[in-house]
Amino acid sequence: MKSVSWWPLLAVLALVSGCSNLERSRDLANPAVAPAVTAVQVCSICHGIDGNSVSPNFPRLAAQPAGYLVAQLENFRSHQRSDPPGFEYMWGISHHLTDDQIKGLAEYFASQLAEPNAAVNPQQMAAGKAIFDNGVPEKEAAPCMACHGPKAQGLVSFPRLAGQHQDYLVKQLRVFQETEGRPGTPMKQITHLLSDQEIRAVAAYLQAFPR
Repeated sequence: MKSVSWWPLLAVLALVSGCSNLERSRDLANPAVAPAVTAVQVCSICHGIDGNSVSPNFPRLAAQPAGYLVAQLENFRSHQRSDPPGFEYMWGISHHLTDDQIKGLAEYFASQLAEPNAAVNPQQMAAGKAIFDNGVPEKEAAPCMACHGPKAQGLVSFPRLAGQHQDYLVKQLRVFQETEGRPGTPMKQITHLLSDQEIRAVAAYLQAFPR
């Protein structure tokens, strides 16, 4: 009786199995995995499936301008962003991403609907609104809306701030103010003009930004 080799059949089965698993894959080094799959299977762990993260440790990505997200992912991949959350979380995640994967992830999160965030102290809201709309004229600090849009919606290379977590914004503003971890933006000069109280007020206003 002639023996039958099962290796070709096993190879085909393995290939078919691998293809079906692409819909649930967490393989960041496989460009065949669709960006939407990566967003759901990997990014959602911290940022939420729709980009509306619950934890203030992780930024909300929903409705962020795609160009801004592309730039940040490229900066993580090239290690230009060296703020602690950057190298702790995103350096490894972005390491193997291709340009097309980055573009696809950016488009996925840019297309998600931004949900409202929690309310804050009304006094902080009022103080933060004044800074967002007018800056701090006596310190020659520019208004936030000049770069981020009148509704804090973000403009091309500037991020959406409306609905972002207050604690996350405070941490990032301090990174701009105190370190070189976020190079290439005008924020370092602006944040040097703001007090801690002013930073917390504008961050509070942006978290609870009126819709």
